[in-house]
Formats: sequence, C-alpha cells, structure tokens
Amino acid sequence: MPRCKTRLISRARFGVLEEQCLDPQRHNRPAFTSGVGELDEYLHRFAVQQSKKGIAVVRVLVDTDLPKTILGYYSLSAAQIDARTQQKLPRYPVPCFRLGRLAVHSTHQGLGLGRILMGCVVARCLEARKQVAAYALVVDAQGEEAKAFYAHYGFTPCQGNPMILYLPLGAN
Repeated sequence: MPRCKTRLISRARFGVLEEQCLDPQRHNRPAFTSGVGELDEYLHRFAVQQSKKGIAVVRVLVDTDLPKTILGYYSLSAAQIDARTQQKLPRYPVPCFRLGRLAVHSTHQGLGLGRILMGCVVARCLEARKQVAAYALVVDAQGEEAKAFYAHYGFTPCQGNPMILYLPLGAN
C-alpha cells in the first residue's frame, strides 16, 4: 500500500510529513500528548499490544526531519454497522472500517494535521476496499467537538445514535 506523504505549505514548521506504521523501537510514544488523557494513554499503553494482536492498525504521522517525534496518530480496524438503522442498506450487518482513535500532538493542533490524518485514513480505507468489501468508515465521536470535526469531513450521524457517525466510501 502506498505511503501517505504530503508537504505542508509552511516549510518553516515541517519538512516532509509521512504516515508510518507505529514502531515502538522507532517512535517516541511517551513524549506524545494530545491533551486528551484517554487518547494519550491508548498510544502509550495499548496501541502496540492491539497492533500485535491484530485488533487495530496504528499509524503515526511524522516529520521526516524528526522521525521519532509523533505529530499525530490514528487507529483503524474492521467493523460493522447494523444497517436496519440506515436507509437504503441491506437488513443485515454491513461491513465497514472503524476509525478507533485520531489525535494530534497538543503543540501542533490547529495546523491542519488532523485534516492530513483524515485524508490518510480515507485513502487507506479506499485502498483496502479494493481487497475487502466495506461500505463506510465509522467513528464513535467522543463529545460534541469531535462530532463537529467528523461532520466537517462529511460524516453522517447514525439514526438512533447520533454520536456514531459514518462516511460512505462510495461505489467501487
């Protein structure tokens, strides 16, 4: 699968940004802080274990000039939604991808890294969809601010639980 590389307009702040698989030997997890305790704790304590067990894939965004520093991360796994709560879908569970967590380091928030991470997530799902069927990308928003963030990128609340949002991935 191709790496998600991008260059930000502000070269003074970052060099080349690269999405990589979390590597506990290479990436400095203890130094990461997003300002949200449970997101930080997940990266510090559980991300490596869940990756090894095949529960989630954890990817990090780094500046290639400082490859040990995690600027942001996300976790992605398989999921399903109960389609009976959605219109125009089959009446059985529909396969999806789940965006488990997405966080940006507190010193780099507001610089567009969340947008870059979201683009990497969607690109990875679209690429994986060529091999494994999936209707949408699903996320459980942890609060109104997170819900607004995902809604900004086109996610729609599920009927019956507006804190679960989904982004249809389109037809093949």
